[in-house]
Order: sequence, then C-alpha cells, then structure tokens
Amino acid sequence: MILKMDRLPIELPTPKNPSANDAAAIQELLGGKFGEMSTLMNYTFQSFNFRGRKKIRPFYDVIASIAGEEYGHIEVVSYAINLLLTGVTKRGFDPVAAPLADAVNARNTYHYIASGQGSLPVDSMGNFWTGQNVFSSGNLKLDLLHNFFLECGARGNKMRAYEMVSDPTARTMVGYLLVRGGLHIVAYAKALEKLTGVEVTKLLPIPDLSNNAFPEARKFMDQKLHLSLYTFSEHDYKQAGLIWNGPHPDDGQECYVVEGGMPGYPVPDLEEEPQLNAPGADDFDPQVFADMAKKMGIKYEY
Repeated sequence: MILKMDRLPIELPTPKNPSANDAAAIQELLGGKFGEMSTLMNYTFQSFNFRGRKKIRPFYDVIASIAGEEYGHIEVVSYAINLLLTGVTKRGFDPVAAPLADAVNARNTYHYIASGQGSLPVDSMGNFWTGQNVFSSGNLKLDLLHNFFLECGARGNKMRAYEMVSDPTARTMVGYLLVRGGLHIVAYAKALEKLTGVEVTKLLPIPDLSNNAFPEARKFMDQKLHLSLYTFSEHDYKQAGLIWNGPHPDDGQECYVVEGGMPGYPVPDLEEEPQLNAPGADDFDPQVFADMAKKMGIKYEY
C-alpha cells in the first residue's frame, strides 16, 4: 500500500512564460515510453509479482522502494505541466469570443479538448501511455537489466527535454529527475553487481554527461539527493540497505538508506480556468463545508 501525502518532492517555481508547447514537450517525461508512468508501473508490477522474496529480499526491497518514489515523480511532472499551461488561454465565460483560439497552434490540443489545461498520461506527441510499456518477466536478472536500461533511456530523454525548454519550472523539475533517476540507475547497477559480480557501475554515466552540466541538477546534488535511497515506508523495505551502500560512482561519497519518505513541499494551488469549465462548480456554496467543518473541529479554508 502507498501512504499518500499532499506534498511534492520539490518546490516548483511559478513559470515566467507559460507555454503550451513547453508543456507538450515535457509530457514525454510523463507518458512517454521512458517516462515516469513507465518506471512507476514497471517497478510496481515487478514488486507485486516478485517470487522467492524470503531468499533474496534485498532485491525486492530495492525495487519496491523505487516504485514508491515513482508515484511522486508522476506528480511532480504533472504539476510542472499544469503550471506551464496555467494562463495560456484567455479566461472568461463567453464562448463566442473564442477564448481557446490559440489552442489550434498548440502541439498537443488534448490539453484543451480532453482536459482542463492539465497533464494527461500521454507522450510529447499526444499518444496515450500504454500498459505494453510494462516489463515484468519474473526473472530477477532480466528485470534488473531492463530497469537499468529503462532508467538510462529515461535519463537521455530528460537531457533532451531540458535542452528543449528554458522555463525555470520545467528545468527545475528535470534537474530533480536527473538526480533521482540517476540514483535509480546506480541502484539497479549495484543490484546487478551484487547478483552477478559484473561491475555494471563502470558503464556509468549513460549518456556520457555528468549531472554537473545542469545547474538545476547540481543544486540537488549539493543537497546529497543522489546518495539517499528512500524506502517510502516507516517499517518495511529496510533490507534495501544491503544493496544500496558503498561509494557512489559519481563522486565516491557514501550511499545510504532513509527509512520513510521525503519531507516534501506544498502542492501548487492551480487557478480556475472558467473558459474550460474547470473546475466547473460555480453553483457550489463553500459555506456548506465551512459549517460542517466547524462542527467536526476540522480546519477549512476557501
């Protein structure tokens, strides 16, 4: 089970220049073949289907811990997309004025037609994510090799997406994913080394470019976020530390496990988009909840 928190792993800045096309580009990091939907569902199903858990529990704990983190990754990419889409059309209630006229020039019109200017489980071209991207062979060595490849492919796409967009919202998000996704690459490399004796970490970095080349990634490296593997559980997955330990191949610093999740930052409060009927609750009187909350002793603000 996942303990869900109404927080994001990082604080996302407000976009300086909202852009529907920038949002379309980073959709690849959400719903693309190597996007966060794929990493989340690959590791989730591998953890569900893991056999022989008692014998080789540390490998299960690593996969399950990373699966737990990936949920937060789909959230942070989604909110970056949502922020980039906020304010790209003219707000209003008059449909005759064609408030969505600019949408015809957007690369992904699904953001206007299929949602309320929000993220979708699609890639940068609007193709919907598919469960065919899930690989769960049941063979530990094969699954770990696949996960290593998946994370390396994701890293390449993140670098290219970074070079496509300049807004600090998108680049901060990508910088964070480069660091945390890079940790996952190393984690699977270390797991393969423990399983086979092959020094997989000597292949890194893939692609052959350090995270230090990206200022937003360097910030998170300075916070040692490339060293800490979170279990996302207060009591379980502790044996992940039997794999995630020793020096990090980037800088030689010691890798360590943190039991539990990240502290997190407030989730952005997205503005209403009346021209898209989002959220479309104009007749609702919030005082109904305010009165109920007072009786229950719950804090309610609107």
